[in-house]
Amino acid sequence: MAGQDPDRVAPDQAAEEPSRRRWFALAVLVLAQLTVWLDNTILNVALKTLADPDEGLGATTNELQWSISSYTLIFAVMLFSGGVLGDRYGHRRLLLAGTLIFAASSFWAGTSSSPAELITARGVMGVGSALIMPATLSLIAAVFNARERAMAIAIWSGSSGLAIAAGPLVGGALLERFWWGSVFMVNVPLAAITVIGAVLLLPPARNAIRTSLDPLGVLLSTTGLGAVVYGLIEGGHRSEWTSPAVLGSIAGGLVVLAVFVLVELRVATPSLDVRLFGNARFTGATISVMLTFFSLSGSMFYTAFYLQGVRDQTPFEAGLNLVPVAIGVLLGAPVSAALVRRFGLGPVVSLAMTVAAGTFLAYVWLDQDTAMSYFWLLLLVQGAAMGAAMAPTTEAVMSVLPEERTGAGSAVNNSMRQIGGVLGVAVLGSLLTSTYSSDIEPRLAGLPEPAADTAKESAEAARQISLELKLPELLAAADDSFLHAMHVTAVVGGVVAALGAVVVLVAFRKSP
Repeated sequence: MAGQDPDRVAPDQAAEEPSRRRWFALAVLVLAQLTVWLDNTILNVALKTLADPDEGLGATTNELQWSISSYTLIFAVMLFSGGVLGDRYGHRRLLLAGTLIFAASSFWAGTSSSPAELITARGVMGVGSALIMPATLSLIAAVFNARERAMAIAIWSGSSGLAIAAGPLVGGALLERFWWGSVFMVNVPLAAITVIGAVLLLPPARNAIRTSLDPLGVLLSTTGLGAVVYGLIEGGHRSEWTSPAVLGSIAGGLVVLAVFVLVELRVATPSLDVRLFGNARFTGATISVMLTFFSLSGSMFYTAFYLQGVRDQTPFEAGLNLVPVAIGVLLGAPVSAALVRRFGLGPVVSLAMTVAAGTFLAYVWLDQDTAMSYFWLLLLVQGAAMGAAMAPTTEAVMSVLPEERTGAGSAVNNSMRQIGGVLGVAVLGSLLTSTYSSDIEPRLAGLPEPAADTAKESAEAARQISLELKLPELLAAADDSFLHAMHVTAVVGGVVAALGAVVVLVAFRKSP
């Protein structure tokens, strides 16, 4: 039964808080999101160390992949449940619970003694993140009135871009001075600050109505998303998208999600009112969010290999060279709010995504000798375009949601981000690997078969073989084949971003 909760306050009441207090509250929510997104990227620079049996855990390639994917899988799957639970029990409570879980599991990950233990701890970190993320966006809707909300969401969106660059930068700096576990331990003090700030500055609840739970809907959405995301991750790991395990998992998950839609259309209090997808703006915004993160996450994946492999940079140097994309996002997100008010969301976001698509396509001109100033300019423009696209589409999603369902709606927005990111890394990563293997295979003639098979797997493996066998020509071949593969992959990423521009233009044909 729905009823009044005396401990809860309505969003319009929360929005009457003094202006300065609201912006301090936003700083807490941005820090919470920044910590979560930081962990999405910080581990990438530690993979080489974790593979070392002396300095790390001696993890195999598959174990390294799952140390990243266990977090991504649980995070993406549990996001929707986190939003629904927040609607039921209050988003500040869920934010606090998620932050405590995230901090404890980060400490566990940093002290892991085996790859299996690390993979498990990373999965628990995903649970904490899934409780935090929907709460941050829902609390923004509760704290800010309609006039200020667009700017608040723009700042919130921009912080995700900051984390993209800060992850490798912070991770590289820590690895130069401390052991590998420090990349997880850094989360503990950040989480402590978030908890203190949340208790002091955030309203005790998101809404005034205690919504009813929809346990069957939560179960079906979790199961369906879990199967789909697992299949996407495994397809990327294996580079075998037609295998029965991959196709079966994805197809089974889609069937369960179809059942979820049918159930939600019939229950009195659905965890997500799927009729919202009949709203062109809601659907267009969520799809464009997914396509945005598909291209962005995929490009960050191969950019890291380009900088640390082809350009032979240290993790810290690579992190420094990714800073321009964060600066771009931080500039583009707030500016987009003013542009949308003047010109409308459709023209602004479609233009931004078209510019972003152009920057992805511009990767075809990157090689071993490209001036870093060109690379920095490319990333700066890319970040500004992505920031200008992400913030307005997120605001569009939240603006059509009923107040008592902002948690579930926020979870849809964040789930689409995560699924887009998973797809980007899985699909573009698989394309990168297969294109590289096909291009370098003719150049491996004359190598012993075991060495040739290893060199064919990745440019990193080929570089190691070239050092062991003292074959500088193999090193050059690996770089050439990787660059060819990156160019092909960048074209696909650019096409997907351009498709996002078309989706937005169609969905937002008229200004509101």
